[in-house]
Amino acid sequence: MTALTLSTAAAPGLRADAIVIGVAKGAEGPVVAPGAEAVDKAYDGRLAGILETLGASGAEGEVTKLPAPAGFKAPLVVAVGLGAEPEKDSGFDAEALRRAAGAASRGLAGSQKAAFALPLTDAADAGAVAEGVLLGAYTFDVYKDNGKDAKARGKAKNGKAPLAEASLLGGKPRDRVYKAAIERATAVAEELNRARDLINMPPNDLDPEAFAALAQTAAKEHGIKVQVLDVKALEKGGYGGILGVGAGSAAGPRLVKLSYTSSKAKKHLAFVGKGITYDSGGISLKPAGHNETMKCDMSGAAAVFAAVVAAARLGLEVNVTGWLALAENMPSGSATRPGDVLRMYSGKTVEVLNTDAEGRLVLADALWAASEEKPDAIVDVATLTGAMMLALGNRTFGIMANDDAFRTAVHEAAAEVGEPAWPMPLPEHLRKGMDSPTADMANMGERMGGGLVAGLFLREFVGEGITWAHLDIAGPAFNEGGPFGYTPKGGTGTAVRTLVRLAELAAAGDLG
Repeated sequence: MTALTLSTAAAPGLRADAIVIGVAKGAEGPVVAPGAEAVDKAYDGRLAGILETLGASGAEGEVTKLPAPAGFKAPLVVAVGLGAEPEKDSGFDAEALRRAAGAASRGLAGSQKAAFALPLTDAADAGAVAEGVLLGAYTFDVYKDNGKDAKARGKAKNGKAPLAEASLLGGKPRDRVYKAAIERATAVAEELNRARDLINMPPNDLDPEAFAALAQTAAKEHGIKVQVLDVKALEKGGYGGILGVGAGSAAGPRLVKLSYTSSKAKKHLAFVGKGITYDSGGISLKPAGHNETMKCDMSGAAAVFAAVVAAARLGLEVNVTGWLALAENMPSGSATRPGDVLRMYSGKTVEVLNTDAEGRLVLADALWAASEEKPDAIVDVATLTGAMMLALGNRTFGIMANDDAFRTAVHEAAAEVGEPAWPMPLPEHLRKGMDSPTADMANMGERMGGGLVAGLFLREFVGEGITWAHLDIAGPAFNEGGPFGYTPKGGTGTAVRTLVRLAELAAAGDLG
C-alpha cells in the first residue's frame, strides 16, 4: 500500500517525483484550484493558460503532466481535473477530490513520492484525498512475473510498482481530527483493496474452502470471532439452499460467520454476502461469452468480509456480524437439476426452475441464519441479476428494502461515500409469479423486472419484524472497461464503503 503523510511544507521546496494540483472546468477554460497557489505563482500566474494550451480543460479525471517551474525540487507537475468549478463560497465535494486523487496516483505508478496539493478545507477533504490515493494506486499483479531482474530493480511484477509514498499538503500532521481521517481512510481503503484482491483471484485458487481459510486468518488477526460450517455441518443444520447450489462441484460449500463485537455497542447489524466463487450456471449452463468473468460472483461476500474487518480495525461501537454464503456452481452428475425441490434452512421448500438463479438460494439460507440472532437490521450484498445491470448500467447498484426509511438511509449512506446507487421498488404483484404447484415457491418468476423478483424472493427469508435491505451490485462489482478515477479494471470492491458507513451511523445512533 502507498504510505500516506500529512505535511505543512510548501510545494517548491518539497523533494518528490511530482507535485499534484487540481484544475477545475470553468466557464471560460481551466481554473487552477485552491491548494496550488504556490505552483501557479512560480509560473507567473499563467498556469491556467499553459494548461489550456496543452489541451487541458479541467474535466473530471483528466491528467496533464508538465515540467515543474524553475526552483522546484520536484521535476514534474501533474494537473488533474476536478470537474466543474464549484459555486462561489462552496468547495469541491468529497467524491470529486477522491476521483481526482485516484486518477493522479494511478498515473504516477512507478514513482517513489508525490505531493498532493489538492484543495483541502477540512479533515474530511483530507480523508477523501487519502482514500482516492490509496484506491487509485491499487494493482493486482501477483500472477505476473517478468523474472528476477525486474524484481531486483524494485519494480512490480510485469509492470510499474504503485506510487510508494504520498504527502498531502495543506494537512495538519498534529491535528487529531486530521490524523483520525487519514487512519480511517487507510483502514477502509486497505480492506476495500483486500476485497478487490479476492474478486480478482482465479477460481482455481479461491474455492469456498480457500475463501473460508482466508477469512479465518484475517479474523484471528483482528480479534473477530469466526465460525465455519463445512458440508457436514451444513447437512446437519439443514442448509438446503447452500448445499443445493454447491452439489455439482468437487469443492464443497461453506457458510462463514464473522462476529465483531464492541462492549459499548447498542446496535447490531448483520451483513450477508453472496459468495459464488465461480458460477457456470450449473445445469442451466451459461452461454459462451458469459463465463469469463464469473470469478467475480463472490463480490458480495468479499464486500461483507472487508466491511466487518474494517469495522474491527476502526473499533466502531456497534456489533457487526458478517455471513459469507460460499459455494461453487458447477454442472455434473451430482448437480441440482431444474425441477428439483430444495428444503431451505428456514423450512420452506423451493422448486429450482433455473440453476443459474443460484445466488438467491445461498443468500436465503444465510439470511434466515442471520435473522435468528434478531439484529437491528440486515443488509445483503450480491451480484444477483443481469436485470439490474439492464436497469441501472455498469456503475450503479440497486437498493431494495422492506422499509422505505431504511432504504433511504442506505441510499444516502452510499451517496455520502461516493458509491452510485438507486432505490428500487418491490412490487407486490410480481410475487405471484414465483408460485409453484410443487413447492412453497419457485426460484424464478416473471422475466420482466427480474431484479425486483429476486429481491422479493429474498424478502421471504428475512425474519418477521427485522429491517432489511438488499444491494444488487451486479453492474459495478467488476469493471470490464478501462480504469477511471480510483476505480481499476477488474474487481472494484463496490459496497464496502457503504457497509462501513452504515456501521458508523449505527454506532453513532444515527441509523434509526
